[in-house]
Amino acid sequence: MPTSYAKDRFDHLPHPLDRVGAHRAPGKKGRRWIAFWWALGATVVLVGAGVAGLAMLNSSLNFELPGTSTAPSTAETSDPASTAEAPVPGPAATVDPTLAVTVLNGTAGEGVARSVGELLEAEGWTLGELDNASTEDVPTTIVYYADETLEGAARGVAASLPGSEVLLSSEFADSAAPLTVVVGNDYQPLE
Repeated sequence: MPTSYAKDRFDHLPHPLDRVGAHRAPGKKGRRWIAFWWALGATVVLVGAGVAGLAMLNSSLNFELPGTSTAPSTAETSDPASTAEAPVPGPAATVDPTLAVTVLNGTAGEGVARSVGELLEAEGWTLGELDNASTEDVPTTIVYYADETLEGAARGVAASLPGSEVLLSSEFADSAAPLTVVVGNDYQPLE
């Protein structure tokens, strides 16, 4: 049996191929980046799904000013018995001249806070500050009070302003007066 064979074309392979075995070809350039691109694609898909989920969740969240929430109209309710509102028991409306009342104009009109302040003074209330609210599109006149013991006084202020509502809220707790009236666009001055 011969110990040496004649050289043929398979004995002269270029060195950069670095083949191991007869059937292995050299690795393709950039093959190591495939895992990186798959990971990047998965990250983009997950971030997109998260943004879409937050967008759907955000549309169901409700960020409103206290007292400006919209209640469903009677046309939206299907039960006729649910349309009748039961009166909410609470303290009787009182007038306490020792309590100061801040009046904020939540409308685009000028002099509204002054006219409401004069009306409250005529009813026996002590005036605090008269100023404009941070917005001019408040729909309803609301009397804010921060302490539950002031509900009767808040109802007394609301009785002086027909159509106004009272709301227990800490939004104006830091103001100089214990009661704050934010005059809304529903306010009709007395003539």
